[in-house]
Amino acid sequence: MVTMNNEKLIGIVGGVGPYAGLDLIRKIFDQTEAKSDQEHLPVALLSLPQEVEDRTAFLSGRTTNNPAYGIVKVIKKLVAIGASVVGIACNTAHAPQIFNVIVEEINKANISVKLVNMIDEVSKFIRENHADIKNIGIIGTMGTFKTRIYEMVLKGENINVIVPDERFQKNVHDAIYDHEFGIKAQSNPVTETAKSKLKEAIAHLHDKGAEAIVLGCTEIPLAITENKINDIVIIDPTLILARALIREVSPDKLKHLSNR
Repeated sequence: MVTMNNEKLIGIVGGVGPYAGLDLIRKIFDQTEAKSDQEHLPVALLSLPQEVEDRTAFLSGRTTNNPAYGIVKVIKKLVAIGASVVGIACNTAHAPQIFNVIVEEINKANISVKLVNMIDEVSKFIRENHADIKNIGIIGTMGTFKTRIYEMVLKGENINVIVPDERFQKNVHDAIYDHEFGIKAQSNPVTETAKSKLKEAIAHLHDKGAEAIVLGCTEIPLAITENKINDIVIIDPTLILARALIREVSPDKLKHLSNR
C-alpha cells in the first residue's frame, strides 16, 4: 500500500479496550505537526475486541487463552493494509507472558513490521525527561500489578517503584473493571466514582513517597487527564506511545514536548 504522500502507515491494535485505542489515535493527531488534513500522518486503528482475550484474566489464570494470538491476528490485518509500525493500546498486553509470544509469532510468520514496546518507551521517556525523579508510583490493572512489568524495566534505571497497598489496588481495579461505574463500562464520560478511586490511589502513592505516577493502564488516562496533580507528575504511557509511533515514521513531524 502506498499512501498519498508516501508517508508510512501507523497501525494501532485497538479493542484492548476500545476507548483506549481512540485515545491513542487522538494523541497521535495531537502530537503531530500539521496545518492541513493532508499533513497529518496516515493511521489505521483496528478494534476487534472479540478476537482478544482479556489480558488480566489470562495473567490471573482465569483463562488459558493467551490474548497474544488474537493481537497477532489484528497485527497481521494491519500489516496487510500497509502498516509498517504498530502500537498496542494496552499496558497489560506488554507483560512478557503476552508480548514475548506476540514477538515470537510475528517472527515465525516472517511479518515485516516494527512493533513499538510501550513499557520500554516509558522507561526511555523517564530517563530523558525526568532523570531527577527516583520514586515512581504505578497504578494499573491487576495483571500489570502482578506481573510487575514496570518494576522489571524501571529498576534498570535505578528507580524505586512504589505500588499501592492491597486495598487501593483493588480500588484501581474496580475503577477500571466494575460493571456499574468502571471505565470499561462507562468510558465517555468516565464516572466520578472511578475518577475518585483513582485519585485516592494516587494520593496514597504520594503519601508512600512517589514523586510521579505512571498511569499503567491505557484506560486510566480517560479519567486522569492532568499532567500534574498538586506536586505529583503524571506520566501517561498512551501519550508516550503516540509520540514514539510518530517518531518511528516521521520524526520531523513530532511536536516539541509540552505540558499539554
